Amino acid sequence: MKNIFIEEREIRQPKLIHALITFGGLIAVMAVGIIVFEVDPHIPMFIGVIISAVMAMYLGYNWSQIEKMMVDGISKAMQSILILAIVGMMIGTWLISGTIPTMIYYGLKLLSPKIFLVAAVLICSITSLATGTSWGTMGTMGLALIGIGQGLGMPVGPTAGAVLAGAYFGDKLSPLSDTTNLAPAMAGTDVFTHVKYMLKSTLVAYVIALLFFGIYGFMHVSGGNVDTSQATIIMDGISSSFRVSPILLLPPLVVILSIALKVPAIPGITLGFLTAAVMAPFSQSGVSLGGILDVSLNGFMMVSDIESLNDLLSTGGLMNMSSSILMTMIAMMFGGIMEGSGQLAVIINAVSSRIRSGAGMVAATEATCVLSNVVMPEQYISILVPGRMYAPAYRERGIHPKSLSNALESAGTVTSCLVPWNTCGLFIAKTLGVGWAVYAPWAVFNYAMPIICLVMAFMGITVTKMTPEEQEKADRGELV
Repeated sequence: MKNIFIEEREIRQPKLIHALITFGGLIAVMAVGIIVFEVDPHIPMFIGVIISAVMAMYLGYNWSQIEKMMVDGISKAMQSILILAIVGMMIGTWLISGTIPTMIYYGLKLLSPKIFLVAAVLICSITSLATGTSWGTMGTMGLALIGIGQGLGMPVGPTAGAVLAGAYFGDKLSPLSDTTNLAPAMAGTDVFTHVKYMLKSTLVAYVIALLFFGIYGFMHVSGGNVDTSQATIIMDGISSSFRVSPILLLPPLVVILSIALKVPAIPGITLGFLTAAVMAPFSQSGVSLGGILDVSLNGFMMVSDIESLNDLLSTGGLMNMSSSILMTMIAMMFGGIMEGSGQLAVIINAVSSRIRSGAGMVAATEATCVLSNVVMPEQYISILVPGRMYAPAYRERGIHPKSLSNALESAGTVTSCLVPWNTCGLFIAKTLGVGWAVYAPWAVFNYAMPIICLVMAFMGITVTKMTPEEQEKADRGELV
């Protein structure tokens, strides 16, 4: 009897039907699990891994080859996994040291409800541009702004939407961002050409978001819906439980400066963790080394008579990120099999072969990025895989690779948070404590960005033809 797990067999190229069966199986399982039974996405996604592995074996791959695909998939998301772990530990130390409570306290003193949402967008934009990380921005300034918004009587949904707008705006444009560097690398252009080309469509979506949150904030305040007494209650609760001092703003300053000085994201965030850990025993009474180690692992537990303050500040820690880390690993197992077995490529090739116009290529690219965020729920994969697959098609049609890199970021980067089981959606829910159903309706920038890019593509603004010299460079594999 042949052992299909170890024997060497002839590997067949997948057909479109094979890939559609795998994707259809995953989508069906995820829909039933999440919508019908309301379970976490981990096990449904793992069943999707099983479906993709069975299909790969049917195509002739043995188990060792499939296992390597899964490991390769996980390795591509290892940076995200490490950032998740370190951000969890950092939030714990920023809470026990009083850094996040201090940010909330001063924010409540300085920001008024009428300008709060616009200020939240701008604050997160500056932070994300300086650091190059939407996750770091949401885990630090975002978390503080959620608390400030609650204190000002602002609904949590619009506040989270404003945080997302600023965080993803900066992440999309910052030369320090991983995605901002990954997209042009996959497309075949340089990062500064990429950033310059993105400006028009990105600024339009950004202005739409600012106008929306500015109008909503004004109407919300004018309607008399704001109860600012909650701000006083939270400020009193913070001042009675923590020592509040400007010096406690040093950890976020360290993170911003270190990454702005081109320190890589992981050591930059680690410096923020270590700075708060060193400051904690001196800044807050009763904090010991054991307490710092405990909150780094299990998170901070706020105990006071103010329930809203307890809910806000009881978070952080490595273990609170474990669910997101595990989901990332399972999702990348699926993505690795789909890419390694060629099932993803066959779908993209079937789509691109039917497209004739440059705007059609942009539409197909954006649709593929969104689909990748849904079925291979990791932001990097939604840029990496479509970028690899579509780059030859853009080159053959004489379309400049900056058109591809712009489409990758306009859909891949910003729509990741709109999928609740995507690693970005999971991170937001865990870090900000705001569920997908609450923040998703208010993610104005994230919805507007791919739409604006596509409209501009049909207008000819985000589709550019290469010159003969650029075409020659592209054919030689050089950056254009």
